[in-house]
Amino acid sequence: MKTSVKGRNFMHINDFTREELMLILETTRELKLESQRGLFPRYLEHKALGLIFDQPSTRTRISFELGIQQLGGYALYLKPGEIHLGKKESIYDTAKVLSRYLDGIMIRWNNRKEMQALADAAEVPVINGMTEDNHPCQALADVYTMMERFGSLEGKKVLFFGDRTQPAHSLAMLCSILGIDYVQCAPKPYHILSEWSEPILENCRRSGASFTQTDDIEKATRGAHMVYTDVWWWIGQEHEVEERRKAFWPYRVTEDLLAACDKDVIFEHCLPATRGLEVTDEVMDGPHSAIFDQAENRIHTEKAVMVLTMSP
Repeated sequence: MKTSVKGRNFMHINDFTREELMLILETTRELKLESQRGLFPRYLEHKALGLIFDQPSTRTRISFELGIQQLGGYALYLKPGEIHLGKKESIYDTAKVLSRYLDGIMIRWNNRKEMQALADAAEVPVINGMTEDNHPCQALADVYTMMERFGSLEGKKVLFFGDRTQPAHSLAMLCSILGIDYVQCAPKPYHILSEWSEPILENCRRSGASFTQTDDIEKATRGAHMVYTDVWWWIGQEHEVEERRKAFWPYRVTEDLLAACDKDVIFEHCLPATRGLEVTDEVMDGPHSAIFDQAENRIHTEKAVMVLTMSP
C-alpha cells in the first residue's frame, strides 16, 4: 500500500495536494471493501493511538477507537480533564511525553493554536479531530460519500446551507482542491470569511472549481448535486439562538428545496442534527438522504488517514 503521506500530521486539508487527498480517498475505498468482505488486515499491528478530547463526541470517538482496533492497534481514550495539556504542564512537554508512549495522536480540541503547538512538538503523526473552525476528517467522509453515490466527482456541485461552521470550511477547502464547485447559501453576515475564502479561491484557480457565496436560494439550488447543512448554533452561541433562528429559517432544508436541485441530489449532514429545525424529518429519512452512509464513512476515511500516516 502506498504511503506518500507517511509520518505526516493530518491537521488541515490545505496541507495536502490533490494527488495525496485522492490517495486517501482511494485507500478508503480499498479498506471499506475489505471490511465489507469481513477482512481486517492488521496494517497497524501493535500501534497505539491516543485520543484526546476537550468535549464529548459520538462519531469521532467511536470511529477512531474502532478504526485503530480494526487495523490491529490499540486506542487510549483521554477524556476531558484527564491529562495536563496546557495546564500544570506545557503543551510542548505533553507532546514529547506522549510521543514516547504512542504511535499517533488524534486530538479534538477547541483551540487550533494549542492543537498546532501539540502537533509541532510531537514526534508522531497528529490527526485533527476538530477545532473551533476546522474539521478535515469530516470533509473526507463527506466527499467519499459523494464518490460512492455518483461514481465520479467531475462536474459536481456542492451546496452548503447555513453558517460558516467547521464542516463548511473544511468541505469548501477539499472541494476547491479536487475541482468540485461549492456554494455557501446563507445570510451575508454568516458567509465564510477571507481567512478561509482567499486560499479556497486560490485553489479554485488551479483546479478549475468555483466558490460562490450567496443569499439567493433559487440561484444556489440550481443544478446542485449535494445539499449539506449543519446546526444553526453551537456551544458558546446560546445567546444568539433567537437571532440565528430568525436568520436561518428561510434556509432550512425541505423536500421542496431538494426538488429544485438536480434530480439525483443527495443530502448530507455531519450530525448531530436538530430535526425539524435546519432540516425536516422528511429529508433526513427520505430517499435523497445519505447521512448514515456519511456517518459510517467516518471510520473508513479515518482508517485510511491512520494507515497512510502511521504505517511502519
